[in-house]
Amino acid sequence: MTRLIATLTLGDAKLMLSAAEAKAAEFAIAYNIAVVDAGGHLIAFVRQDDALIGSIDLAIKKAVTTRLFDKKTDYLAKLAQPGEPLFGIDQSNDGNVVIFGGGLPVIRDGHLIGAVGASAGSVEQDIAVAQAAVSAIDLMPADSQLLTSGKEQRR
Repeated sequence: MTRLIATLTLGDAKLMLSAAEAKAAEFAIAYNIAVVDAGGHLIAFVRQDDALIGSIDLAIKKAVTTRLFDKKTDYLAKLAQPGEPLFGIDQSNDGNVVIFGGGLPVIRDGHLIGAVGASAGSVEQDIAVAQAAVSAIDLMPADSQLLTSGKEQRR
């Protein structure tokens, strides 16, 4: 069957999860890591032994939030502060938006093809684990902000 839009495959997701787990091991923290496709649908998830149960939902929602708004969750968090253009966005989508760092887009040939979410450690650790996942398929530079061209003004 021919795909109509570019998206992550299960093979991509497995590579991403493996790399993310290796990064999590460097922190000696059990992680929850989610990968979603271009439509924001879960295609792969890992809950490491002893990972926090409360982080399961956070990891998945970080990935979905990234795909819903085409933004890194840490960048979205900055836009969601009082007085900023997206204040209150975390209450949208039935409260399913997570604006803690650890959600990153996956871009191929200029198209967002999915996202990853990681949850268990500090914001910085979550971002590092998610970045390891993205780097495993070598698609996005670590300093990319993705779509920061003013779309964040729209609600």
